[in-house]
Amino acid sequence: MAAPAVDVVLVNWNAGPQLAEALAALEQSTIAADLAAVVVDNASQDGSADEASLKTAAPGLALTILRNPVNRGFGAACNQGAASGQGRAVLFLNPDTRVAPDAIAQALRALDADPAIGIVGARLAGADGATHRTCARLPTLSSLLGQALALDRVGLVRPHFMREWDHEDTRRVGQVMGAFLLIRRSLLDELGGFDERFFVYYEDVDLCARAQAKGFSVLHLAQARAFHKGGGTSEQVKDRRLFYYLRSQVLYAAKHFGAAGGAVLLAALLLVQVPLRALHALAARSAADAAGVLRGAGLLVQDLPNILPRILPRLTARSRRPA
Repeated sequence: MAAPAVDVVLVNWNAGPQLAEALAALEQSTIAADLAAVVVDNASQDGSADEASLKTAAPGLALTILRNPVNRGFGAACNQGAASGQGRAVLFLNPDTRVAPDAIAQALRALDADPAIGIVGARLAGADGATHRTCARLPTLSSLLGQALALDRVGLVRPHFMREWDHEDTRRVGQVMGAFLLIRRSLLDELGGFDERFFVYYEDVDLCARAQAKGFSVLHLAQARAFHKGGGTSEQVKDRRLFYYLRSQVLYAAKHFGAAGGAVLLAALLLVQVPLRALHALAARSAADAAGVLRGAGLLVQDLPNILPRILPRLTARSRRPA
């Protein structure tokens, strides 16, 4: 059999009915015959990846289901799903994303039209039809620190997401969201896939940064449209979501700006951003949210023995060396 044009990889973790809805939308794609969907289930417990139910939702779609006994994380599961396919392009799609019928065809056409484009993202909209402002600038160490210190809230540092732009036109950007990220397979292979050290969050930022370092552009394609709920299954575990978000920022800073950058950002997050988040929750009279912030920060502190060797490898290696 001929290889599909696009392998669509959906990483599932307790997505409920959203996964079946995402597959049903794929089946309505104008190039459904050229798609192969791969669901990588990260040890869901809600039955959302039941094979019979998914095939009933999209009976005409080529579908493979890979099951992990544990939650391997988003980046690792994406790599696992991509490795099982053969398409010339790979679309990473969140289970809470439903594509418009012509979205994938539009994105693939843009990718094929310009060899300088390595990654294409779609215009994502919410239930009310309003376009989400999901494209972002590639972080710098100063922008990460400024955001950790909440300087973006008072206009002294630009925010991560490009909120000043309505996302209604096509343009090259720093990063598109992993909820809909189409990439050339040749480029994905050259980059070695997602960096699996990012369990979730910032793996898409890192991938876009490395693609641009190779000379490829990242394109936001306004003509490719998709509905995206946002928040997705991570809403179920807000404290762990905050933990992984903070952890991934630190790992990104250490990877791209050196050990000192990672260490300084870690200090800024723990000493400034976490207290500000907790105070904001209390100001909103949500003691439960404030407690969740503190739990997330506590998880980060507990994980320091795993984080520090990654951001301070020379220091930790020296401390382990026998006298």
